[in-house]
Amino acid sequence: MEALRNVGNAIDDYVGKSTFGRMFRLEGSGHEKELKNTRFLREIRAGVTTFFTMSYIIAVNALILTDSGATCKCDSSIDRSIDPPCASDPAYNQCLTEINRDFVVATSAISGFASFLFGFFTNLPVALAPGMGINAYFTYQVVGFHGLGKIPYEIALAAVFIEGFIFIALSLLGMRQWLVKLLPHSIKIASAVGIGLFLTLIGLSTTAGLGAVSGASSTPMDLAGCPAAFRDAAGACASHKMQDPAMWLGITLGGMLITYLLMFNFKAAFLIGIILTSIVSWPRNTAVTYFPHDPEGSGDAKFDFFKKVVAFHPLQHTLNVIEWNLSAHAGQFALALFTFLYVDIIDCTGTLYSMARISGVVDDSTGDFPRSTLAYCTDAFSISIGALLGVSPVTAFIESSSGIMEGGRTGLTAMVTGICFIISIFFAPIFASIPPWATGGTLVIVGAMMMRQVKVINWDYIGDAVPAFVTLAFIPFSYSIAYGLIAGLLCYVVINTMVWLTMKISGNRAMPVNYEQKDYWTWLPGGVSPWFV
Repeated sequence: MEALRNVGNAIDDYVGKSTFGRMFRLEGSGHEKELKNTRFLREIRAGVTTFFTMSYIIAVNALILTDSGATCKCDSSIDRSIDPPCASDPAYNQCLTEINRDFVVATSAISGFASFLFGFFTNLPVALAPGMGINAYFTYQVVGFHGLGKIPYEIALAAVFIEGFIFIALSLLGMRQWLVKLLPHSIKIASAVGIGLFLTLIGLSTTAGLGAVSGASSTPMDLAGCPAAFRDAAGACASHKMQDPAMWLGITLGGMLITYLLMFNFKAAFLIGIILTSIVSWPRNTAVTYFPHDPEGSGDAKFDFFKKVVAFHPLQHTLNVIEWNLSAHAGQFALALFTFLYVDIIDCTGTLYSMARISGVVDDSTGDFPRSTLAYCTDAFSISIGALLGVSPVTAFIESSSGIMEGGRTGLTAMVTGICFIISIFFAPIFASIPPWATGGTLVIVGAMMMRQVKVINWDYIGDAVPAFVTLAFIPFSYSIAYGLIAGLLCYVVINTMVWLTMKISGNRAMPVNYEQKDYWTWLPGGVSPWFV
C-alpha cells in the first residue's frame, strides 16, 4: 500500500511540474494562479466519480426522448384518437426501439463532447449533459407523447439549435455574467443549498435514485420503497412500503458504506459504493436484480442489451434532422424557443455559479468566476451541437458536485468525465445498466455536504432570510432550479420594494428591525451596464 502511495505521489509530482500541469494550474506547476490541493490522480478519480454519478442520464434521457416518437411515423391508416401511442403499428414500435438506441448513443456523445470541451476551455470541474426537466418539457409539452404535441420533433430541434446561438450572443455581451452579479447574495447561497436538496430528492426518488419516496394521490409525496410489483401506474406504493431489497442494497452499499469510507477520508469512496452496488445488482434471479423477468419484458430487453457488453450503434434516425420550414408552426415555435431560453438561462447560469462556488473559485469582490464568458459560450455551443445529434438542450449538471466533493478542482475532472462518456458509446450496454439505486445514496450524501452553506445565508435580516428560504425550498419541490430562483427573486423584489417605499414615505423614520444587517445589493453590480464590469 505504501509503495502504491509513493508511485501515485511520484506521478502527481511529475505531471504537476510538467507543461500539462501548468496548463491546468495543478499544485506544483509554478503557475502564478496555481490551485492548491489539485493533484493529477485525484482529478482523474473525481472525473470518474462524476461520470458514475450522472451516468443514469444515458438511459433516462433516452427513455424520455423516445416518448416523443422522434422521427418515427405512425401508419396513416391508424386512428390516433383510438390508439394514441400507435401501439398497433409493429413498424412504429420497431422504429421506437431503434430510436431509443440512437438516443443512448447521442446522449453519451454530446455529454462526452460538451464535458471535455467545457473542462478544456474553462478549467472548471463541471460536466455537461442533456438536462433533466427540460428534456421532459421538450418531449411531453412541445413535441408531445409520440408526436401528438404542438410542433414536430424536427422543428423543436430547430428551436434548440437557435437557442444555443442566442446564448452565445448573450454571453459575449456579458448579459449572463451580469445576471449572476445581479442576484442578491443570500439567494446565490440559497440556490446552492436548494440544489443540494434537489439532489437529495432525486437520490430518494424511483427514476434516478433509491426509490424511498414517490408521488401520491392524497398528498404531494409519500413514503415508498416497495418492490415494483406493488407500485401503481404513477409509481406510488399500494403496500409493502420500505420492503424493497434493491432500495436497502442502495442504502447500505451505496449510502452507509460510502459514508463510513468518507469518515476515514478513504479515496474513491463514492466510486467504490456505486460499482459494488451495480455488480451486486447485475446477476439475474435475485431479489435485487436490475434485470427481472417481468411481464412487460423490459427486464429481459435490458438484459439482452447488457449481454452485448461492447456494441456500437450508429445514429440512424436523429442525426441532423432539423427542419427549417417553420411557416406552419411559427407561433408555437416562438413559444418553445422563448421557454427554452428563459428556463435554460436561469437553470444553467445558477448551476454553473453554484458549482464554481463549491469549487472555491468565485471571486467575492466581483461575484464572478474565472473564464465565465468561455464557460457560458461553451455551454451554449454544446446546446446547438446537441440539436444536430437530436437531443434536448444541454446544461451543466448538478451531479458535478459529487466529483468536486471527491476533490476535483480543475477542468481535468470534466475532461475525464467526458472521456468516460465517449468510451460509454462503445460500452453503452454496461453504462446504461447502472441501477438508479446504485447512485441514489451518492446523491443524498452530496446533498448533505452542500447543506453546509446554509449557515452563510443572512438569517439576521428577514428581508434576506425569507427570499433565500423560498429559493432553497422551491428548487426541490418544484423540481426546477429555474423556478426556484424565479420564486426567490419575486419574493425578494416584492418584500424589499415594500420596505423601500415605506422608508421613503416615512423619511426613514419607519425602518425594519435589523435593517443595518441587510446584505448589500445594487441593480448596477460592478458598473452601469453588463459591458462595464
